[in-house]
Amino acid sequence: MSGILYGIGLGPGDPELMTLKAARLIGAAGIVAYPCLPSAPSFAREIASGFIADGAIEITIKVPMTPARGPAQDAYDIAATQIGEALEMGKDVVVLCEGDPFFYGSFMYLYARLSARFQCEIIPGVTSISAASARAGLPLVARNEVLSVLPAPLDDAALRAAIKAADSVAIMKLGRHLGRVRAVIDSLGLLDKAVYIERATLAEERRYPLGQAPDPAPYFSMILLTKGADPWL
Repeated sequence: MSGILYGIGLGPGDPELMTLKAARLIGAAGIVAYPCLPSAPSFAREIASGFIADGAIEITIKVPMTPARGPAQDAYDIAATQIGEALEMGKDVVVLCEGDPFFYGSFMYLYARLSARFQCEIIPGVTSISAASARAGLPLVARNEVLSVLPAPLDDAALRAAIKAADSVAIMKLGRHLGRVRAVIDSLGLLDKAVYIERATLAEERRYPLGQAPDPAPYFSMILLTKGADPWL
């Protein structure tokens, strides 16, 4: 019998925001896989480090951060082969995923390669949007309001149209795009309704009005904007 592949959502960074199920499965795992940059430690492993059993076999998935898709896809091919071999031997494999596995999660690429052949179970995690909203004290939507999640690399016209159409917006993947995104929001007269937060729930967390946010922004950062159409009263 083949093993089971688990995609484990770890939440935004604070280990106490992991679910009980995630902690239990990680602690019982004989094989743990996780992504990292080729020259940096794994943030996913750091979150889960207190739960990984002594003696567990670890599979490091070295994913390069490049605009080209090819190198990352090659890394997932290699990891899927390693993980698949373990599953074929009847061994369960836990894959650690920052945030939620199916919300901008790298686990999706392994799932696409392995789910047709092996049983897969997805353990959802707290998303960075939920964490940032909570830490900023900013309710995002109520009743019939619409929340849009936007990647910052969208062009200005697409960003402007999406922001105008939504009641609230979460903008992710800021990095070098922060200044351009801020200019778009300012041109819509919404700068005072937007907040910036980076590394939510971690000791290094920082929050600013968007007008004071650092440019460029780090990878783990986002903008939350709510127009306040419903006062929740």
